Amino acid sequence: LKVAVRRIISGKWGSNNGQTCISPDYLITTKDYASRVVDAISTELDNFYGKHPLRSHDLSRIVNPKHFERLLTLLQDEKVSCRIVRGGEHDRTTLRIAPTVIFDVPRDSVLMEDEIFGPLLPILTVERIEESLDVIDAKEKALAAYLFTNSPKLKSEFVRKVSAGAVCINETNLHFMEPSLPFGGVGESGMGAYHGKFSFEAFSHRKAVLERVLFGDVPARYPPYSRRKMDLLKNLLQGRLVAATQALLG
Repeated sequence: LKVAVRRIISGKWGSNNGQTCISPDYLITTKDYASRVVDAISTELDNFYGKHPLRSHDLSRIVNPKHFERLLTLLQDEKVSCRIVRGGEHDRTTLRIAPTVIFDVPRDSVLMEDEIFGPLLPILTVERIEESLDVIDAKEKALAAYLFTNSPKLKSEFVRKVSAGAVCINETNLHFMEPSLPFGGVGESGMGAYHGKFSFEAFSHRKAVLERVLFGDVPARYPPYSRRKMDLLKNLLQGRLVAATQALLG
């Protein structure tokens, strides 16, 4: 749990204070395990940023006043403000917002409507961790999805069922730094991928060129058509040479 939480913190608050497109937007855990997760996050945040995170030189400021006010509006929403279990401190003069954890935030809150791009981390709870797949599937396709588990079955199910630009198991954000992996989205999160050879392929057009000789034509491709011609063409296109021969011979 300690390692998982440290990597989540690194991916969320350590990456420009949540202002990156691949930082974790929300966290899902089980109701039974949630208190342990919250306590572990709080402990490690103290270790990383101290008891007064707004004074920490290792915590990024919000990019500009407009986004500071946007995040503050999310934080002060009545469905959110009463569920803050860690953080919430802010300073307009320095454009700083402390790492903030919101527990069991309602899924219909404004906070959950769009990407946050900031230091606010909602925690959602489910009865069984497998239910998290339905929660993820109900939202728009993510640019990245992260899973922390030692269960081979859950790893396989997550990779197979979660449609996202990238998936990391027991890690966050590091896929972006690996040049041998493509980086990109799927569906709402974007199309195509880049990095290394994938960049070359993304911005290149594979032009198809086909050349044939002028003998060995197949009369069956031309009208008038008959059942025999159609059977022959269908079997040829499907690579069924025996059936194609039978159709040719009638």
